[in-house]
Amino acid sequence: MFKTILSHVGQYKKQAILSPLTIMGEVLMEVLIPYVMANIINNGINKGDIGYVVKMGGLMVLMALVSLFFGAVAGRLSAVAAVGFAKNLRAALFRKVQSFSFSNVDRFSTASLTTRLTTDVTNTQVAFMMFIRMAFRAPIMLVFALIMAIKMNSSLSLVFVAVIPLIILGAALILGTAHPRFKLMLTRYDDMNARVQENLIGIRTVKAFVREEYEKKKFNDNTESVRKAQVRAEKLVILSMPLMQMFMYLCIVSILWFGGHMIVGGTMELGDLTSFITYVGQILISLMMLSFMFMMFIISRASMQRIYEVLSEQPDIVSPENAEKNVRDGSVSFRNVSFSYFNDMGNLALEHIDLDIRSGETIGIIGGTGSSKTSLVQLIPRLYDATEGEVLVGGTDVRRYDLDVLRNNVAMVLQKNVLFSGTIRENLRWGDPNATDEQIEDACRSACAHDFIMNFPDGYDTDLGQGGVNVSGGQKQRICIARALLKKPKIIILDDSTSAVDTATDSSIRKAFREKLADTTTFIIAQRISSVQDADRIIVMDDGKITDIGTHEQLLETSSVYREVYDSQQKGADE
Repeated sequence: MFKTILSHVGQYKKQAILSPLTIMGEVLMEVLIPYVMANIINNGINKGDIGYVVKMGGLMVLMALVSLFFGAVAGRLSAVAAVGFAKNLRAALFRKVQSFSFSNVDRFSTASLTTRLTTDVTNTQVAFMMFIRMAFRAPIMLVFALIMAIKMNSSLSLVFVAVIPLIILGAALILGTAHPRFKLMLTRYDDMNARVQENLIGIRTVKAFVREEYEKKKFNDNTESVRKAQVRAEKLVILSMPLMQMFMYLCIVSILWFGGHMIVGGTMELGDLTSFITYVGQILISLMMLSFMFMMFIISRASMQRIYEVLSEQPDIVSPENAEKNVRDGSVSFRNVSFSYFNDMGNLALEHIDLDIRSGETIGIIGGTGSSKTSLVQLIPRLYDATEGEVLVGGTDVRRYDLDVLRNNVAMVLQKNVLFSGTIRENLRWGDPNATDEQIEDACRSACAHDFIMNFPDGYDTDLGQGGVNVSGGQKQRICIARALLKKPKIIILDDSTSAVDTATDSSIRKAFREKLADTTTFIIAQRISSVQDADRIIVMDDGKITDIGTHEQLLETSSVYREVYDSQQKGADE
């Protein structure tokens, strides 16, 4: 796990390596300063040698300035390395998420992925910066200060022998208990982020049903849950500081007691005791730094595990070796296809589908909610893979195609229309980045979008806002259809994508499709029979199976389900 995560230091290795080296210079100066101070007291002040005091005092000032310089450089280098590491890690996580299939994304909630890209990466960044500073500074200072203390008075140094094991034991107990608590805290963060995301996406629904107070209460419950989990975890970390300070003050009191008796007995000089106490402080501060570093490691370890889960996740759907790079035509065949979202043959969404569709044919798909209409068409561009059987496009199994090639030849207007921040023109060019203005306008005319776009003050340069909030549902659907048309695909799939437009506009769109997409295989999933009755064939689905297939006229005669839907819609229209 650590090797995988640390590999993203990348081009910031130089700063990450130089930071500990400069820290060594800083620590060396800090450790030598008390030694010089002892000499000033013993050989200068006690003997009344003012010249010696001035000379050694100047040396102390110089050493302090050198230490300050090394410390400032180390701080800058470690900050640059840590921020760069976090940037690389976030980019790697985002690239990984972009490679996921739908089934991979289903295994992680959107809120959880957001937390991993933000909070978890930040925790890891802080831990990394502390590591390249404290992990070198604390041990080096501990060793150097311990050597100097022993050199000054080896018998007085025995105080550490009793205290250091107690410090290590206390830190170990805290560390062992803290990790699962911080892991739970991050899970609570996921729940809170999920609530925020769901509420912001559905803000119109919340206001329409006057549920603001209800949502506020639920959010307060989420934040209270985060607070309790955080307090439960942090109170262990808080214990470490008073614990370390208690041991530190016990050490200082003991050394003052024994050292005072040594000075009175003439076995130790005042300057040595003064410096010894400084070294005691350095030793104990080093131990506190190590303890704090391990605390931060425990906090970030939970975050690192969550990051590693994403980085180590293998995409279920990838391009094969020696992938096919050419889609011959838009013919589609399903050969005994069964599909389960859970890869469980006992829980199938589609069951034993056999279907052959000619290139250029228009296929309508009708069925009740939950009949797996969308599941069927999602197998064509390999948004999911069939659990059993095979799906062929252009006579070739879709699993043999290069993914980019396959999906560039299959345009899909999803049931939930998605537009992105930016202008209408920028959104349309998702279909073809190199599309000319004439091609964009032509696609929009076919989708019956050109007129309403030109009614905006800025036309095609109108800013849509986040998620296309500045356009209605029907306008959003037509922009998405135009975007799909710009791909000039061999297969186009409209997944209930005209449900928000009126019947006249729906009819105009279908007419444009018949005229301009005569060679394109078209799938139209719809609830309205009027949207599919002109199709070459209509598929009737129920409970993941194809129950009937034929033209509009044939199904009226042979399919009771189709006739029942048709009669109910006609009756509603007449009324």
